[in-house]
Amino acid sequence: MLVFWKQKLVMLAVPKTGTSAYEEALTPVASMIVNDPPELKHAPVYRYNRFFRPMFDKVGAEDMELLAVIREPISWLGSWYRYRQRPFLDGRPTSTKDISFDDFCDAYARGDRPPFANVGSQAKFIEPRPNGVSVTHLFKYENQAGLIAFLEDRLNIALDLPRTNVSPQRDLTLSPEIDAKLRRKCADDFEVWERAT
Repeated sequence: MLVFWKQKLVMLAVPKTGTSAYEEALTPVASMIVNDPPELKHAPVYRYNRFFRPMFDKVGAEDMELLAVIREPISWLGSWYRYRQRPFLDGRPTSTKDISFDDFCDAYARGDRPPFANVGSQAKFIEPRPNGVSVTHLFKYENQAGLIAFLEDRLNIALDLPRTNVSPQRDLTLSPEIDAKLRRKCADDFEVWERAT
């Protein structure tokens, strides 16, 4: 999570949406960088609302705007799948080694996900709160040009993004059956991505 105090902007770090590269590029101009522990670095709207918003409100920033990036859901799952194939997870319940992408996505679409497919939901991450706190600026991961233009304008900087935290390449072909199941069972994630800029 990056906080730009004077610009009244908070960039939430939705996992697997390139936020590590933005963190590296924007750290010099950010007022606050929350990069550890992961539960705070990747604080969803509900956690921001519970922990960070009250603190900001107390020091005169009741009108902070939230920015988030959402990735096309199958591409997002593909990034998680590839990330969890890294050797440091070998033998752990979260490893996707020896699991096909089809099987990973099939497990993700279940109600009770096994550890290797329990990666959360982008729709839940940005879900608005009953008190009205919600994401103000929602960008598609695939619209990097639009996101960069917004940040350059808002922060009055020229942005040069590094490539960081890139997962290894893998075959991410889905069978038509699993593709259809994902779109049906995870419709909220697809809908959120469709309405992003």
